[in-house]
Amino acid sequence: MNINIGKEELKMAEATDIANLPFTPQFVEAHDTDLRKCGLYRILPREARDYMAVEKNRHALDYLHMIPTDEIGIPAFYTKLDWELGDIKHPNLIYPVGEQICIHIYPDKTDIRDYYIPIEPALFKNFDDLLMRVEEKLADLGEIAEETDISIEEKRRILEAGLSKICVIEENVEIGLNGGNGREGIKDFFGSLFTNNKNKIIVTSDQFQALKYLLIRDKIGLGVLEPLIRDPYIEDISCSGLGQIFVEHKIFSGLKTTIEFKDKEKLDTFILKLSEKVGKPASYRNPIVDAALPDGSRLNMVFGEDISKRGSNFTIRKFSETPFSVLTLIDFGTLDYRIAAYLWMLIEEGMNCFIAGETASGKTTMLNAITTFLPPNAKVVSIEDTPELQIPLKNWTREVTRGSGKHATASDVTMFDLLKASLRQRPNEIIVGEIRGVEGNIAFQGMQTGHAVLSTFHASSIEKLLQRLTGDPINVPKSYIDSLNLVVIQNTVKFGDKLVRRITSINEILGYDPVNNTFSFVETFVWNPANDSFTFTANMNDYLLEYKIAPKKRIPNHKRRIIYTELERRANMLKKIHQAGITNFYDLFSTLIKVKEEGVIK
Repeated sequence: MNINIGKEELKMAEATDIANLPFTPQFVEAHDTDLRKCGLYRILPREARDYMAVEKNRHALDYLHMIPTDEIGIPAFYTKLDWELGDIKHPNLIYPVGEQICIHIYPDKTDIRDYYIPIEPALFKNFDDLLMRVEEKLADLGEIAEETDISIEEKRRILEAGLSKICVIEENVEIGLNGGNGREGIKDFFGSLFTNNKNKIIVTSDQFQALKYLLIRDKIGLGVLEPLIRDPYIEDISCSGLGQIFVEHKIFSGLKTTIEFKDKEKLDTFILKLSEKVGKPASYRNPIVDAALPDGSRLNMVFGEDISKRGSNFTIRKFSETPFSVLTLIDFGTLDYRIAAYLWMLIEEGMNCFIAGETASGKTTMLNAITTFLPPNAKVVSIEDTPELQIPLKNWTREVTRGSGKHATASDVTMFDLLKASLRQRPNEIIVGEIRGVEGNIAFQGMQTGHAVLSTFHASSIEKLLQRLTGDPINVPKSYIDSLNLVVIQNTVKFGDKLVRRITSINEILGYDPVNNTFSFVETFVWNPANDSFTFTANMNDYLLEYKIAPKKRIPNHKRRIIYTELERRANMLKKIHQAGITNFYDLFSTLIKVKEEGVIK
């Protein structure tokens, strides 16, 4: 394998702002030595050697030779990340996130945020000119694959087949900056050569792999964001305008990427292309776009410098193919086994529950996680603006709004419309992605008529939640409030030197006093920030458990405190399931069904 980075090439790469690297790449003289036989390769762990020995991934080995290992050391290599890695203050590690992409978490001891470096085949080279020629050739062949009515798989096949038609792979072709390698017709040091006989483009195998990656990344994927989209450990991607892109990592929290927009026009062009790909073109007339990416991730874009002074911006909230289970959230410390057992008992019996909290506090994640506690034979209707929920039940009707806010049309279908319609579908459970407006009134009418409702709500405390529910624009009658049985308050809090997500309290709503114009509620669980633990403050005196759940389980009134024994039994059961290694969302749901069928719980 050849190292293709020389001093002049590095200067050229730096001039094109390919990546805002936190280090100056180490110069390696071009040679014909197979780097897999070098000292660095031999001391890598077996998993790293196996990965980098694959032709498509050899650029990762190139990258290792470029970083200042004498300053930061050789990065550790992980095929899968462990949650405990988040305790490392300034990690230095590499992990793969799919074909041809690795991620380097690069330490920055001068900043609270470390670097997030996508390692791609074209990291150290600017392929713009060569890509342009390739695209021209593909267009001539009619194989540019930009049609919107064909599948992603078909587009990929067309691009790969077209690239193979127009390229010839030749190894050990030494190409200088000005040609001059003895082969007539060479145009630049990237190896583009049109032969006289078949009009092909001559490239090395490494260049061919890079070209294929870039074509698929830019034509089918999301361009420079593709590594971030493919990374299952990324929660949020944030571009605040000109400057760096930042990410929220599930393990390493806030990180700064090496992807940077320095030119306003390039940023605007990227935003416009991104909006066209999701089918909601941005413009100066309609500068704000909310949409879902093909993988289900939530996208918000603001176009134009007139309303965003740092330039166009966007935020992507990533979609996970498999949701976090309650047991995974217990691993994170968001709740404990007793709280999980408590929610299990209440949701199973149709109690109405809101998950409330601030922005990015994990409300939707928690809502999704507790759906494994729903009766498996229930009929569920979910209603969302952007599809995020993944319900494990088979009898699940998934409904999504159509149209958006300010520019409403006659064809728009709102949350209010869908929620009103759902009441006629005879569901056992209605799940609303988030209640924000007049649809909240319909939700409470549904509760009044016996429909169980689960939803998220934007409020940092139970008091704020009650104020918002009874005020404009929701306007729920105060006498209806006691239909909402349970409010889980979840927030992002600081514990030590880290920001963590915790259920800070669980509250049972008892009713409304019209004489004093006050609401009665009881705090049943509370988070203790001193030792990061949860206290069951309503132990042996819980209204919902004793007066709602116990009667449903046919427990006599004089024996109603038996319900606390059942609570502890379920908590221990969840702990044993966890210890058995069952943490996957769908596996947990299947296990709970078996537990119920075998009569372990009633």
